[in-house]
Parts: sequence; C-alpha cells; structure tokens
Amino acid sequence: MAGHITGKVFNIQRYAVHDGPGIRTIVFLKGCPMRCDWCENPESIEPRRQLAFYSPKCIGCGDCQPACPRGAIDLTRAERIDRVRCDNCGQCARVCPVAALKLIGEDLTVEDVLAQVLRDRKFYERSGGGVTISGGEPTLQYDFLYALLQACKDEGLHTVLETNGLVAWEKLEQLTPLVDIFYLDLKSIDPALHKQHTGVSNDLILSNARKLMAKKQAVVFRLPLIPGINTTTAQLELMADFLNEIKAKEVHLLPYHKLGENKLASIHSGLHPLPVPEMSRGEAEELQKLFHAPGRRVIVGGA
Repeated sequence: MAGHITGKVFNIQRYAVHDGPGIRTIVFLKGCPMRCDWCENPESIEPRRQLAFYSPKCIGCGDCQPACPRGAIDLTRAERIDRVRCDNCGQCARVCPVAALKLIGEDLTVEDVLAQVLRDRKFYERSGGGVTISGGEPTLQYDFLYALLQACKDEGLHTVLETNGLVAWEKLEQLTPLVDIFYLDLKSIDPALHKQHTGVSNDLILSNARKLMAKKQAVVFRLPLIPGINTTTAQLELMADFLNEIKAKEVHLLPYHKLGENKLASIHSGLHPLPVPEMSRGEAEELQKLFHAPGRRVIVGGA
C-alpha cells in the first residue's frame, strides 16, 4: 500500500508562510544530488541519517559515552564524535539531556507524514494554504514523493513542490497532475559556473524549466543571489534572458545569508563557509528591475 511507503524526513515545519500561498506545513526530505557552496540546509544533502553535535549545548555530563555501542564518543575531542567509528545509530542522542546530540533523518511512512500535515487543515482552508514538499531534493525519494503528493491530493490539499529540477523529465512530468505550484531553483544559467559551485551540469534543469512552462504549469522561479558569484552583470543578464525566453510569470529573488554555516561543523560536512558577504534586502531590491517583464511578478524573498 502507498501509505506504507517510507521516506527519510529530516524536518516537518508547521505554520510556514514563505514557501507557497497561505499557511503551510513544509515536509523536508533528505538527500540532494547537488553540493551548492551556499547551501542553507547542509544537513539535507546526505541521503542517509546523520548524527549532529551542537557543541554550545554540551554540558559535558558524559552520558553519551557509555551509550555508544561502537566507542565513538571521546569527551577529550572538541567534536566529541569519532566519525570513522560512528554508524549514526543515535543511541547517544537518545540519552543526551540537553539535545547537544541529534539524529537528523527519520524513516516515516506516507501515513505518518499525512497525519501530521492534516493537523492544520483548518488553517489551510482559512488561509488558502496547504503542504509544501522540500529538501534536499525531494525527487531523489521519488516513490515516496509521488505517494505523498497523491495522498495530499486525495485529501484535497494544495501542494507545492520545491525542486532543483535535476530529475528525468519523464518522472517530473508524472508529478504535474499532483503539484499545484512548482518552486524551481535556478542557480546559474552559465554552465561552467553552475558546475563549479553545485557540482553538476544545469542542462537537465534548464530543459525541465522550458518543458514545465511549455505545459503551462504554475512555476515560481527562485534565484539565490550570491554576491560576486552569480550577481555580476553578465550572470544576471544571462538569467534575465532565460526567464524572458521561457516567459516566466513569477520570480523570487533570494538574497544570500549565512544561516546555514552554523550547521556545517555540527554534521562534519565537507562544505566550508563561503567567503562572500551576505546580501541585504535593499541590495536585492536594487536588482529587481533587471527581472521585470510584462505580466511577471518579481519579489524579494519567498511567498
């Protein structure tokens, strides 16, 4: 049964107002094929569950050490965890009294997730909201994603899918009847720059963007603005030309922030802090005019 299909979920956020219309519940799925240098959710990249250690919370009680079956906890280490020995079983996190240790990623069924989503049905109905499925990249868990979207539509819920578009068109097309709005991230149009900062080609992403628009799907294009990387005049012009070519109807500009950097050390990520400044809302608003076109809505931030 579809309801018993399991997926790896790393967060379910209620009462969200920036990832689709109205009040929404966001379901975050683990795993992403990209390695964006500016990733705000680095804990979402690995498809497996991960043990995170938040050193500022640690009180040094030592309860975690005897709980670890692999002897991977060393209280003399600043990071506490021997990542070679650790198999992310989560036993240490279960006994930590202050949540300094946390297991990121939980196996949930479609029924489990839907039960949480439906708690706020009244808020969705009053505000025109619904459920947003995000990540990571949700399409990496395709069977679970499809079953969850189908379950949401069976309940009459409005659905938004946040995706980087790096999925075979045949699969993405099958999702179109189940998705009310696609939120599609565009990092860069320049193929070399895209691969340099995400680790993957953008050919499939741009092709899927064109095909979604050709099918008359509702698509919001989200553009992360990373100072000095994709915000040069040449890069912005490439992006504006592409959006004009596909006749994009809605564009959200997302100014770069460093909120994801605090998570890097906690999960022993291979990513490093990006040596660029944050972008203010005012700076992003200055760029809005570059993307204006007849019949197009352009905003700073999400909605």
